[in-house]
Amino acid sequence: MKLGDQLQFVRQNMKRNKTRLFMTILATAMGCAFLIVLASVGFGVQKSIVDRIVGDRLVTSIEVPGKDRDVNDNQGIHSEDIQYFHSIPKVKAVTFKYWVNQPIVIKANGAVIDNDRMLMVDFNAEQQSGTTLSAGRWPEKDNEIVVGYNVFGVNDEGVSKAADRLEQVVKLHVDHYDGGKLATKELDAVIVGVWNEPKREWIEDKAIYIGEGLIGQIEAVTGTLAGEIPYFDETPDPKQLEQRLSEIPKAGEPRQFGGVTVVADKASDVKGISDTLREKSYYVYSVADEVSQINVFFLILKIGLIFVGAIAVLIASIGIFNTMTMAVTERAQDIGIMKAIGAHPSVIKRVFLLESAMIGIIGAVFGTVVAYGISVAVNAGLPALVSMAMGEKLPEGFRFSIIPAYLALLACSISLVVAMLSGYRPAKRATAIDVLSALRRDI
Repeated sequence: MKLGDQLQFVRQNMKRNKTRLFMTILATAMGCAFLIVLASVGFGVQKSIVDRIVGDRLVTSIEVPGKDRDVNDNQGIHSEDIQYFHSIPKVKAVTFKYWVNQPIVIKANGAVIDNDRMLMVDFNAEQQSGTTLSAGRWPEKDNEIVVGYNVFGVNDEGVSKAADRLEQVVKLHVDHYDGGKLATKELDAVIVGVWNEPKREWIEDKAIYIGEGLIGQIEAVTGTLAGEIPYFDETPDPKQLEQRLSEIPKAGEPRQFGGVTVVADKASDVKGISDTLREKSYYVYSVADEVSQINVFFLILKIGLIFVGAIAVLIASIGIFNTMTMAVTERAQDIGIMKAIGAHPSVIKRVFLLESAMIGIIGAVFGTVVAYGISVAVNAGLPALVSMAMGEKLPEGFRFSIIPAYLALLACSISLVVAMLSGYRPAKRATAIDVLSALRRDI
């Protein structure tokens, strides 16, 4: 008996009692849909929470705030550390921040530009790490600078007004001591770019970003590291000034960097790089560490939800078992005829297993379609429902239910396996039917 004939025989038999068949498929579909929808909640909430935690931070970034104090005399990050970070395999970029240690007044056309800090960054490293500008271009010369998004304020649409100041020349007023008296020297700089907009609406970026060349010019004026100088309420006497200046690091001494971030090529490289840095006694933190812990929790949650959903499919299997048992009883004569004409017991078993598998497949397909429909409806209606019932709004982009393709395939596979197992015993019973008894309708 060919496979095509077996399938045709199965289709004919399934049409005999359509109501019972419909109810069996409906139970299977409901079980499969319940499994998918229940597990999709775990996937949806996981993605929404992880996205919320990650925010504007790169999953590939590793923050290095310093060194282990129990191992190192100096806990700071210096130039040799930056060079070492670059040498680690699979490191894409190393970014840092280095603050200018004096409040430099910046003027444009005689008007003071409102800013809260000036800091040096490595513009090339920022580009490599994925940092973008909201307007303009990256500096190419020593005297070119980038301003923070909120330095010149924003318009009614929330767009930075700094874009209108591109290529404008500004004056940096650098304080220093000349002949024992506080003096000011002007350095020219050109605004060529606007830093990207802060991801959190309550943050204002009023920083001025400069390169190593410009901070070198500032240090050349002050003679001190990072442009730091002492300030006095009154004109200091020479000895007092000399004493205070001697306490400040001189220009050319090793820099100590803050805000150091090592960016990996891929998220999968973060763990290996983090482990390498920890072995070298660096303090390390990455979003991936936090996300991995959350993912473990959600993995356990999803396994639990799938297990509960699988119970629903198992309950539906009772209907398949009942249907197949009744089918064997009702088709006893047909089975007897098949055996009388020489059908092998394995063929008879296969016919009934095919029927139970077909019920499982049809139910799983319908259940999957229904589950996707429910998922779309929940994601669309839940925000409005929460808003009306609780007076609160869900975070933007929050998705309560997500159904990945492999979840649907897993649910369909579970339904198929359960259907096959449910139909196995009735199929085996069919092979044990006595031919003469079946033909006499004694069963």
